[in-house]
Amino acid sequence: MLSAKTISIVKSTAPVLEENGELLTRHFYARMFKNNPEVVPFFNRANQSAGSQQKALAAAICAYAANIDRLEVLGGAVELIAQKHASLQIKPEHYPIVGENLLGSIREVLGEGATEDVVQAWGEAYDFLAGILMGREKQIYHEHASTPHGWEGFKPFRVLRKDVESEVITSFYLAPADGSPVPAFKPGQYITVRVPTPCGHPAMRNYSLSDKPGQPWFRISVKREAARDAHTPDGFVSSFLHEGVQVGGHLEVGPPCGEFFLDVTEHHPRPLVLLSAGVGITPVLSMLHAALEHTPERNVIFVHGALNGRTHSFRKAVRALAAKHPKLSVHYRYSDPEESDRAQGFFDSEGFIDAELIESLVPDRDADFYFCGPKPFMVKIYRQLVRWGVPASQVHLEFFGPRQELENDHVTADV
Repeated sequence: MLSAKTISIVKSTAPVLEENGELLTRHFYARMFKNNPEVVPFFNRANQSAGSQQKALAAAICAYAANIDRLEVLGGAVELIAQKHASLQIKPEHYPIVGENLLGSIREVLGEGATEDVVQAWGEAYDFLAGILMGREKQIYHEHASTPHGWEGFKPFRVLRKDVESEVITSFYLAPADGSPVPAFKPGQYITVRVPTPCGHPAMRNYSLSDKPGQPWFRISVKREAARDAHTPDGFVSSFLHEGVQVGGHLEVGPPCGEFFLDVTEHHPRPLVLLSAGVGITPVLSMLHAALEHTPERNVIFVHGALNGRTHSFRKAVRALAAKHPKLSVHYRYSDPEESDRAQGFFDSEGFIDAELIESLVPDRDADFYFCGPKPFMVKIYRQLVRWGVPASQVHLEFFGPRQELENDHVTADV
């Protein structure tokens, strides 16, 4: 356990970290990539370029400092980080690299404020947190290896099918190249795909599994981002998959990971509300399939937002499920529908998914909410559920970015 002195010193640094957090983390990443280029493949270059990774780390450091005397409140964050680390194959030998560069950055950025007591306290605090994460990650790696048909690390998979779902999303059906079955996974989890790049470093991306567990394949449904090349990070991996990977080709795949999933062993009388926008439909669709199979008596409300019919994936598949399951209701909302969408009845309402729509579909608000989509969509839904007083145990989300942005007022755009 941490000493009272260490806790007091680390907690006292929270205000200065709040003020200089992003400066510190930008310096940290630049320092680490220069001193230890071997860790570069573990980081998303697009997120680095956009600054979101620096913001996320700064928020995590500030949260750790502010709550170091009551670490139980950070349990969810620890699980999220451990799952992410396991998906990328972060191992114990990587932690000293991070620790050395973090403490070096604290010295170099905080200057006189980085006294020996402060640096020593943060060294102890880092080692303590690293020990917690390494312990949990060891458990996850063991679970991967001991699961029937499971494995640890990356394994060659063959592309069985490649289906175009919309103008922007294509599905890839993947099976182990050695002919072995795929392991079970929790609906909502993701796998990691590792691909080569001309830069010499492999690139890794997490993609949600969009089909239900128990199939003889993993299915990922990938949105093609606005990509250029391997030296300009936005969308390189998605473009590689869309253009460079064909049926019969091979990909390196990591085991299923992630803490955002639907537990089908728990049966609740409350309705299940599945909300998604854009490519956020992928984990939610897996949850939908699993819920209908394992809890067919439960009321399920599925709401999806898309730009228009050209970008809307799985429209027919979900409607077909609704036709077979009387407990499932489906609502599609388009933000920029075309005349052909109206003529063919592709959507149910126009605009963005908002409180008024959700309340019209779930009038008593007492439900389990799972949602995934672009950041502004996530912020809007989360804030609304908080305003309604929905218990935290009934709010489940996949959010890519610092959790603090869910409460910050500057994220206001519609989706």
